[in-house]
Amino acid sequence: MGQTLTEKILDDHLVEGELDPGEEIGIEIDQVLTQDTTGTMVWLQFEALDLDEIQTELAAQYCDHQTYQFDFKNTDDHRFLRSAAGTYGAYFSRPGNGICHNVHKENFAAPGKTLLGSDSHTPTPGGLGQFAIGAGGLDISVAMGGGAYYVEMPEVVNVRLEGELPEWATAKDVILELLRRLSVKGGVGKVFEYTGPGVETLSVPERTTITNMGTELGATSSIFPTDEKTRDYLARQGRADEYVELSPDEDAEYADQIVVDLSDIEPLVAAPSMPDNVVPVREVEGESVDQVIVGSCTNGGYEDILPAAKMLEDREINLKTEMIVAPGSKQASELLAREGWTAEMMAAGVNFSEATCGACIGIGHVPASDSVSLRTFNRNFEGRSGIEDDSVYLCSPEVAAAAALKGEIVDPRDLADDLGDLDAPGLELPDHYDGSKTDIIEPENPVDDGLVKGPNIGEAPIGEPLDAEIEGEVLLKMADNITTDHIIPATSDILMYRSNIEKLSEFTLSRVDETFAQRSLDADGGVLVAGENYGQGSSREHAAMCPQFLGIEAVLAQSFARIHKANLFNFGILPLAIDEETYNRIEQGDDVEVVTDVAPAIAAGESDFTVRVNDEWEATAELDASERERRILEAGGKLRLTKEQYSEGGSGAAPADD
Repeated sequence: MGQTLTEKILDDHLVEGELDPGEEIGIEIDQVLTQDTTGTMVWLQFEALDLDEIQTELAAQYCDHQTYQFDFKNTDDHRFLRSAAGTYGAYFSRPGNGICHNVHKENFAAPGKTLLGSDSHTPTPGGLGQFAIGAGGLDISVAMGGGAYYVEMPEVVNVRLEGELPEWATAKDVILELLRRLSVKGGVGKVFEYTGPGVETLSVPERTTITNMGTELGATSSIFPTDEKTRDYLARQGRADEYVELSPDEDAEYADQIVVDLSDIEPLVAAPSMPDNVVPVREVEGESVDQVIVGSCTNGGYEDILPAAKMLEDREINLKTEMIVAPGSKQASELLAREGWTAEMMAAGVNFSEATCGACIGIGHVPASDSVSLRTFNRNFEGRSGIEDDSVYLCSPEVAAAAALKGEIVDPRDLADDLGDLDAPGLELPDHYDGSKTDIIEPENPVDDGLVKGPNIGEAPIGEPLDAEIEGEVLLKMADNITTDHIIPATSDILMYRSNIEKLSEFTLSRVDETFAQRSLDADGGVLVAGENYGQGSSREHAAMCPQFLGIEAVLAQSFARIHKANLFNFGILPLAIDEETYNRIEQGDDVEVVTDVAPAIAAGESDFTVRVNDEWEATAELDASERERRILEAGGKLRLTKEQYSEGGSGAAPADD
């Protein structure tokens, strides 16, 4: 039996385990990336491990989320990140240079390499054959130290692409179609591997749009084979020598197959407030639009913005609609400016943003109350835009530009018919991606002499060993699909405290219940209860660190998102799965006791834990954990355990050059 492309890359990097779906494997990591909202803690944790330099082939630190400097806190964090990158041997991308996924794709992503990043959209470079996974920051720190990354071997699903996209249909519509079919939970425990004749019709930027939003499916990763389109893209970036031919074996076996006929794809939109709430644009035509934003790591490249620019040429946007272009990288901004497209868009009424994640997480360009915002982003979770009562739609750049021109949601095909002189812009790559590299500081030329810490830089928290007894009040009962944005919001007034866990914890679950943090402190901790897919969204490990700080010892949920579950283990919080009956029966304010002696049971490998509620009834909760994850829980978290292992000379380091 042949191997899938996923199996080939994982097999080449396998350190521990077997490639059997559901079984834990350890893999060697070639590259790591981190960004500013997660990176500060990554480097503080790396410092806490007492390591001298990174052990991976490459590490890159990006400053992309909070590039707007509201006060000294963000600036201090960026200065610290620059100093950490220089001290330990990482590349440093300066604030304003662009979003980590875009800049990494342009400069470092390589076919056949493994990439681990402290951002949930790290799988973006899967579009050029790199196996990339998003993870919590502590996992990044350990990987940079040479340790293997552990994950359950996912099922590999074959997404077979047939046909060719018609005019006005885009790669964004392809991934929206998959979200429509599969939902935000449809990719949990899976890798989506794209094959078929339709693949060769898609450029690398189109492929990375699809792999980027595989995260919204809950997928571990998404990946395309390499071919002449890959070689061509790398050559245009000046990196032709990094091309490697990669494809699955002809007799590879997949867990499942999904067939998508590209020729059937039409313009789609994800309606508020979930990326899988997808409908054809024509179903919501006529909805008045106050704001349009083209950009983000999903659709922020030169190739994404250019179609919108062509549609706006010699036209003006509707006077009631604000349009912003937020490029994914300074490279995209520079190319558009050199070719005159920036001036063309400005003449049409477009405002330009710095190359930043900002608007995607509610930092800048917050929509007005009771208004509709149409965005080319990847997430429209309620409140993510920076205002609680938002109404955000997700779409392609073509649909966004059409709405800006008309002042309402409109299928661009219908707008073209109405105007009579609007041609489908198509997709065009530049001859050369010749943007400046000035804003990337190489590890060989560091700016700082050692770590530079301002007053907002705290310490990496180290947990305490797990107790035998877990008992406490159900401090909060939550519904399905609670995101990391619910747990720790990503707005500017909150994320500035990302390196100050004591202060940051004050905002824990404030979007669900603003009294939660204080109630947790008053109660001296307790437990949380949630429905399906708890913790979906960002890789933000602060969503586990802050509940831990507040004394949360366990989370009882019907199911967990992959990255967040790993983060719960990493910070010593017990993730227990409960069935629907138990979830329905248990109430906020109930007293919950894990009857089973927790620490001994975890050490003994037990999976079933008896939970007693109000001393009145009992239920069984399940711990799905590997032997390694059990050791992490026993130790009180991964940082404490790893420090002990390093001090004993047992880092589990994997060589970075084999």
